[in-house]
Amino acid sequence: MEVLIAQDPAEAAKRAADAVLDGLRRVDGHRLVLGLATGSSPLGLYAELAAAVARGDVDFSETLGFALDEYIGIAPDREQSYRQTLLNDVCKVIGLPEANLNVPDGMGAARAEIAAAAAAYDAKIAAVGGIDVQILGIGTNGHVGFNEPGSSLASRTRIMRLANQTREDNARFFAGIGHVPTHCVTQGLGTLREARRLVLIATGAAKAEAVAAAIEGPLTASCPASVLQLHPDVVICLDEAAASGLRNREYYDASALGFQVTV
Repeated sequence: MEVLIAQDPAEAAKRAADAVLDGLRRVDGHRLVLGLATGSSPLGLYAELAAAVARGDVDFSETLGFALDEYIGIAPDREQSYRQTLLNDVCKVIGLPEANLNVPDGMGAARAEIAAAAAAYDAKIAAVGGIDVQILGIGTNGHVGFNEPGSSLASRTRIMRLANQTREDNARFFAGIGHVPTHCVTQGLGTLREARRLVLIATGAAKAEAVAAAIEGPLTASCPASVLQLHPDVVICLDEAAASGLRNREYYDASALGFQVTV
């Protein structure tokens, strides 16, 4: 796990974008597959990727995008759906075609239908060869995707009930908490662990406790993001506020200086 601590959110976004681009450059012989997160934290990262496109450093016109999650009961053409959010905040920004965007289906007529679509989504990720780089944020309760505390560390794409804290955090996007869906479809922690590289970005003091638990706490379903400790290629990009709860700050700063050989 590589922990990079920036002075501010803008620098954190640049470092996270560099980590995404570095992971994509390692892809050889197949179409790029990028895992996409919503929320405010990755917006600066996507802006940096757009700048890389403008410089000619990367081209997302043939890339496949896979969303982390989607609300159940929110039509895909509604403003609050994650499909619409990704079309506006990612596809139009980095040049990823709408036809290449894949989002879980939360509009089945019955639970069994939605569950079957979730399993098919998991299978589709595997069928394209897996996700090359998965972009992640983290919730104030330690969730990644919508894997709430108590999620199995081996879970697959499935239906989840949203925690009260998550619904309260997301109420600003709706006309009050009563309008926030209670359930979602999310990639599971086991699904996320199969991505070749994970890049998590977190900014702000509100994320500090969850970040510290994920990086330095025990591996536990009580903090779903702690599952990142099991992955062989994780880059975590933080600003000073989000890093304020870390105990091993000196070590992370020293590690960021790079590899040196002392003779």
